[in-house]
Order: sequence, then structure tokens, then C-alpha cells
Amino acid sequence: MSRAFVKELERETIDLSDRPVSPHPNFVTKAGRLAIEAALHRFEAAHKAAVAKDDERAAAAARREMRYWSSRLASAQVVKASVDYSRAHFGASVTVRRDDGREQTFRIVGEDEANPSRGTVSHVAPLARAVIGHAAGEIVEIAGQEAVILKIRALRDDAGDPR
Repeated sequence: MSRAFVKELERETIDLSDRPVSPHPNFVTKAGRLAIEAALHRFEAAHKAAVAKDDERAAAAARREMRYWSSRLASAQVVKASVDYSRAHFGASVTVRRDDGREQTFRIVGEDEANPSRGTVSHVAPLARAVIGHAAGEIVEIAGQEAVILKIRALRDDAGDPR
């Protein structure tokens, strides 16, 4: 058996299991959809580069990411930005004050675009679920404690600029 044939067989054996995909609807902002597309393109390029370098592990990792981001793109449901700020909703920026006096502002976004350190929270996260549908001035329960919704801002665009 030639070495080329053995090498081809080895390539077929490297296949990483798929990343778990959330069972929740894949709601995204316009920026979130663009980020999914960018991630898919990034991993397609990484796969191409890995194949060119004959790096099967990197190619397998890139294929895994391509499967994930392809499925997320296929299931993405862009939620049109709302100008309504009477109640907390997907895409809105919400400010709450907790029992201890701390104020927190966050934007409710899709699961793949959420990054709490940057002030974005997934629409399925307990924090977002606690405020969605509630109005400014209402008291909600967050992590077993009361918090008051101080402000709800609809956003002009997906860059996070307030109206």
C-alpha cells in the first residue's frame, strides 16, 4: 500500500464532534447575523489554510466550527429593532438597580452575540428573562433579589446607539 493512500485514510479519521447547538430559537440582531457570517467566513479561510499546510487537526477543528456557524446562520432569525421603549424586549438596553444599590445596564441580544463583560446578555439568560415584558419602574426578581427597572432604551441601530 502506498504512503499516499495511508495518509488519505488518516485524514478521514479526524472528525471532532459537533459543538452543542441551543434548543432555543436563534434570535439575532442585524449585527449578530453579520457576526455569524463573519465567523463562518473566518473558519472557511482557516480550513483552507489548514488544508494547504496539510494540518489535519487544524482542518478538523475548522470543519467543526464551520458546521456550527453554518447551522447558526441557517437558523438565525433577525429580530427587527423596535422603537418601543415602554417594555423591555429583545434588542433593548435595560438599566436596573439592585437591592444593594448597584446599577447595571445591559442589552438583550442573541445567544451567540452575548458577552456580559461587554454589556450584552442573551435573551434566554435569567437576567434578560427577568426583565423582558416589564416596564420601567416595575420591580423584578433577579437571582433571588428584587431589582427595579430604571430605564429601557430602544436602540437606533445594532451598533448600540441609544434613541
